[in-house]
Amino acid sequence: MTPFLKICGLRSPVQAHAVAALGVEAIGVIAVPGSPRWLEPQQRAAVFGAARQANPACLGVLVVADPEDALEAQLDPLAGGHQLLQLHGNETPERCRRLSESLGCPVWKALRIRSPEDLQRAEAYQEVVAALLLDAWAPDQLGGSGRRLPIDWLEGFAPACPWWLAGGLGPDNVSEVLKRLHPDGIDASSGVEIAPGDKDLARVAALVKAVKGSGGAASGG
Repeated sequence: MTPFLKICGLRSPVQAHAVAALGVEAIGVIAVPGSPRWLEPQQRAAVFGAARQANPACLGVLVVADPEDALEAQLDPLAGGHQLLQLHGNETPERCRRLSESLGCPVWKALRIRSPEDLQRAEAYQEVVAALLLDAWAPDQLGGSGRRLPIDWLEGFAPACPWWLAGGLGPDNVSEVLKRLHPDGIDASSGVEIAPGDKDLARVAALVKAVKGSGGAASGG
């Protein structure tokens, strides 16, 4: 089985429709203020709706970081149009559990990996989230930095829940990565962009082809 594929940082309903039509399993919309891919709350439902119109099986993932209780109305899937919440901040396992229960939707937890020892943090989350997402640590961004995680660090990584790999992945390097690693999903953003939030549909199509032709990885999510 091949890994699932998520294209993150969509800002346009037109691009969301086109990306979903290419057969990806999920799209992500960024709700982190200060991110170059941030999208205003009132525009998010249209992006998720366009993706579902093109591909009803495509999941909508809202990406947040350390959301305050006062913002939970924006995180409600019924209002926002998403089906999953991806937490990219310093959320504790208990915070992840509470958000999943209060919002009634699955939660993914992103772990920003700065050293091989950081992988040990996965153990604390794997029983309370639907999936983990590993991304490279960067000093000035919570995600979408384009930095790659060293493959050597991840060989043998096998948490008790599905896991997704992010960090500088695109059509030029994903096949090499998937020869050595077997993530349940691949998350791409900067590797398929013309500019932050503006996707290169030709590169997205090439990435879909590379991932779907990789074989050997177990699907999940």
